[in-house]
Amino acid sequence: MKSVEHWVPNRAGWHLALTQTYHPDRLVPHRRPVLIVPGYGMNSFIFSYHPRGVSLEGHLVERGFEVWRLDMRAQGQSVSVGGTEDYSLEDLALTDLGVAIRAVLERSRTHADRVDLIGASLGGTMMFVHAVLNRAHKIGSMVAMGSPVRWVQIHPMIKLAFSSPRLVGLVKMKGTRKLAELALPQILRRTPWLLSIYMNHNITDTSAAREMVKTVEDPNRHINREIAHWIRSQDLFVGGVNISQGLRDVDRPLMVVLANNDGVVPRDTALFAYHQVASVEKRVLEVGSKEMAMAHADLFVSNESQEHVFEPISAWLAKQNAGS
Repeated sequence: MKSVEHWVPNRAGWHLALTQTYHPDRLVPHRRPVLIVPGYGMNSFIFSYHPRGVSLEGHLVERGFEVWRLDMRAQGQSVSVGGTEDYSLEDLALTDLGVAIRAVLERSRTHADRVDLIGASLGGTMMFVHAVLNRAHKIGSMVAMGSPVRWVQIHPMIKLAFSSPRLVGLVKMKGTRKLAELALPQILRRTPWLLSIYMNHNITDTSAAREMVKTVEDPNRHINREIAHWIRSQDLFVGGVNISQGLRDVDRPLMVVLANNDGVVPRDTALFAYHQVASVEKRVLEVGSKEMAMAHADLFVSNESQEHVFEPISAWLAKQNAGS
């Protein structure tokens, strides 16, 4: 398996980090490259790491895909060259994701003319925003993993946290990763139920908490304000466009992946995009059961993720590329 680091200027004061990974002997050249887009308050590290087994990135590479991981502005390995923290969802979805897609197509070993996207949580939302606002987009197939567009359901804790757009837009948060590193072991030891909307500690190797928190990033107060307004209105508006309604014009193949006990993006909220898009080829992958509840982060880091999440995604993507 070979990995190559790329830094791509977004012309807004940031060099975005892209990691290209492939297996020279297993790469299926006619398949489109796969770009993984991280969610909010995180970076792409968690897609290349798993506390017990093969990561999402590694699994797809073993199945013959060329995989790219993206760090948008202020995420992971991306570098500021004059960029500020004052940016919006539109900046992320149109500018950063657009730059990343073009860079992947220019540098891919596959010579494809489109990119398959896997969006994690808000990364999937950014994927949908890009598809709605950029009609000339270069998206092939789409995989949305626990991604909201219309808040059909919302957990009371999430609603409370974003209840005041003005307040969350004022608070600048720093040191979130260090705080998570210190707090997570204590929460797991004393009050694991506090994490239940995000992670089922019974099916995830939490002894690797110090490694897993490497994916944590500081939330952005300007994005927080946008999210708070979004939760209030239920529908997502970006650049004056109702993205929730705009999904009716999106016709790319879509897989929606959701966890049965996800409190961050509940089932009906995650399902909204599936029902709204015009795609002929679409599928829902719901994971978890009464005996084995799965939450938001369990899609990526649980002991069950390889068999129940990664393998179905890779098989579905391979099917979408069968006629390429």
